[in-house]
Amino acid sequence: MYLSGVELYYEESAGKSNAIEIYGDEFNHITRVMRHNTNDEIYITNGRGNIYHSRITAVFKEHLTAEMINIYTYINKLENVYFCIPKIKSADRFEFALEKCVELGITKFIIFESERTYKKGGKTERWQKILVSAMKQSLQSFLPTIVSVDSFKEFTKFEGEKAILEQESENAFSSVRLDKNKNYYFIFGPEGGLSTAEINLLGDSQKYKLTENRLRSETAIITCAALLNSL
Repeated sequence: MYLSGVELYYEESAGKSNAIEIYGDEFNHITRVMRHNTNDEIYITNGRGNIYHSRITAVFKEHLTAEMINIYTYINKLENVYFCIPKIKSADRFEFALEKCVELGITKFIIFESERTYKKGGKTERWQKILVSAMKQSLQSFLPTIVSVDSFKEFTKFEGEKAILEQESENAFSSVRLDKNKNYYFIFGPEGGLSTAEINLLGDSQKYKLTENRLRSETAIITCAALLNSL
């Protein structure tokens, strides 16, 4: 079922029984920001493909309870797609790209440091909050996962098709076809691009050009997500 114009909340334990309990930030948002109370209807996802149309049965000091009215189950059509994103110079642009990718259905992210990465380290906890917020805002039912790897060499260990997004490639992205039985790793370069050594590490990878014009890293990431969403 396509949902529109509803509020979506996240509770990992939803679906374990007919009753749903909500604490913490989500409880505060439901009761103190949105001013919901007993008998109001809300929508809750467990981040694993289900959205529960629910009715609030009781509101307590620090939590509320709700009962399920209906269950909507969805399929993650890009579950075998991994977006491998470098840390880029602007944290704001990096986080914007993460948010938009979630809105476009990307649910698996690998953050890496390359030879030309501007910033080292990361803010995994903040990134996770961005992913949860984007999932709810876009009415998605799959909570994205995000992991970090310290070395580009880690990609050689992953089983599946590797695709490097490279401006100089002669292969148009329109030729991409996904096989549900394979994993696909779409690898984006930082502002300075991937180094020759890094590209050579994945010598058997495919290379694709997104557009005829050169794109910023964050623009390329979002463009790729949009194109995959339309397949």
